[in-house]
Amino acid sequence: MNTVKYTDSADFHCLEDLQEGALDIALIHMGKETCKPYHAFSGVRDEYIIHFVLSGSGFYSANGNTWPLAAGQMFLIYPDTPIVYCADKNTPWTYAWVGFNGLGVSTVLNQCGFSKSQLILPVPDTDEYIKCFDELFNHVSLSFSNRLYRQSLLLRLMAVLIDYHTHSLLNSSQGKAAYGNNTYVDMAIDYISEMYMRDITVSDIADKIGITRARLNSAFQKELNISIQRFLIDFRMHKAANLLVNTTMSVKEIAGHVGYSDQLVFSKAFKKKFEMSPKNYRTYKAELELRDKRP
Repeated sequence: MNTVKYTDSADFHCLEDLQEGALDIALIHMGKETCKPYHAFSGVRDEYIIHFVLSGSGFYSANGNTWPLAAGQMFLIYPDTPIVYCADKNTPWTYAWVGFNGLGVSTVLNQCGFSKSQLILPVPDTDEYIKCFDELFNHVSLSFSNRLYRQSLLLRLMAVLIDYHTHSLLNSSQGKAAYGNNTYVDMAIDYISEMYMRDITVSDIADKIGITRARLNSAFQKELNISIQRFLIDFRMHKAANLLVNTTMSVKEIAGHVGYSDQLVFSKAFKKKFEMSPKNYRTYKAELELRDKRP
């Protein structure tokens, strides 16, 4: 893994060896609203949305769960998920929100502490995220420069949330993890689902989530009765098996597609999982399909 180099001297300051890459996350909409009593939304959204409760209270329902919410909390809406949220009758909330999409969203949300089983989080105990919204509303015209401003402010907002989450983990009482095992498992699975094609390791996954490798492995053992290393390998093997059956890609191409630079290492792992080589597995599945089609 590359190490960023920073030189700091009296007359020379330089940050170098930064990893090149694109973080694909784009602002779709943003806003702020002081709601009337019982003001509600019910339905499905096409994008990810984070609401920040600034004052008042209300509730949020998703995936069969309902949470009462008040100032100092934020909630995440996943796309294509039926949800309901509603302002309280007596103390209707005021909230700000950002809606966004992109291939890099899962990684960013995981770093913020969100997952499909962790939709509610505390808002950072700083006004830094409020400043992001104030600046966003100062760049509302549709010029190219304002588009870049808005994008940079969205990334800054996410950085504030990630910093807050990271510090919460580090400062949790007596060094205990801030979240339960299921949350860390969900975060790891989300990351694996997005990044399994690359040469990621268990240490990479743990670093992204913000916990130690041992802590992550313990969570997998307790929740799934399997090590994180075994889960990662099995996930890749099932993806490879699907490609063997449904594509004409070579074994070498498939190995690379599921994160293996060495075809031999991949084939050994595949045979250990399915008790046959990738080539024999493809032949076996093809024969089964022909057999099923016979009258």
